[in-house]
Amino acid sequence: MFRLLQIEWIKLKNSRASKVLIVVYFLLLLSISLVSMIQFNIGDIHIAIADQGIFNFPFIWHFNTYFAGMFKIFLLLVVVSMTANEYANRTIKQNLIDGMSKKEFILSKFYMVLLLAFISTVFVFIVSLIQGLLYSDYQEFLSITTDLVFLLAYFIKLVAFFSFGLFLGILIKRSAFAIGALGVWYIIEQVIYSLLRWKFFKDTNIHDKVMQFFPLHAMSNVIIQPFTRFNKVKSLAKSTNTKELLGIDYHIHAEQLLILVIWTFLFVYLSYWLLRKRDL
Repeated sequence: MFRLLQIEWIKLKNSRASKVLIVVYFLLLLSISLVSMIQFNIGDIHIAIADQGIFNFPFIWHFNTYFAGMFKIFLLLVVVSMTANEYANRTIKQNLIDGMSKKEFILSKFYMVLLLAFISTVFVFIVSLIQGLLYSDYQEFLSITTDLVFLLAYFIKLVAFFSFGLFLGILIKRSAFAIGALGVWYIIEQVIYSLLRWKFFKDTNIHDKVMQFFPLHAMSNVIIQPFTRFNKVKSLAKSTNTKELLGIDYHIHAEQLLILVIWTFLFVYLSYWLLRKRDL
């Protein structure tokens, strides 16, 4: 494992674009703190995000992992470009000539996926912990440790997303086209969702039950938006009888994580299968 990671690390160090994307990604994660400056109005109600308890334990774990997930595309670009560049630079063929098996090649990429996801998760944990210790109104041990499962969900979500990128990089061999294919797949899922919701299963939640098994929907469903947990938004929902806002389930469910683990396995296996079938 460490030998394969070392090989990937050498490739990463020699890729200026990947290093820039990684730096931008972690700078964006740090920018989450700037959210406290946001203020807006809903009707006659003025809402300042800083007053809503977003830095309170345990809510901060939900809030920060949700926002950090918005920036995961930058690390996906790293995974896709490093995979596609193996074909463009013919390093994949050289690695195989030097004795690396196709299984080891895929494992080296997957280990890098795991490492990037792990480092990102640890970074979000450290940033969130510092913010919470500085600004949270609740600093009891139980408050701090409650909802840490959001970090686990964030890690699994990143691994699944990056594994999807790995598969697309192996499948298409070109970074731009692989990212374009991801965008096309997103549109396909949205079209299917719209058809199920508005044409075939109106006034039911069957569309949600079906879409939870699609990869991108599964990734977005595991950590849902935290905005309606804000006290003032909840108060507005109560005053306007908006049951949809109050009936949202914010918890992390084991079956959602299992779906992402299965997709991760499929993406990695299919990447290996493609590599085995191709004549390099």
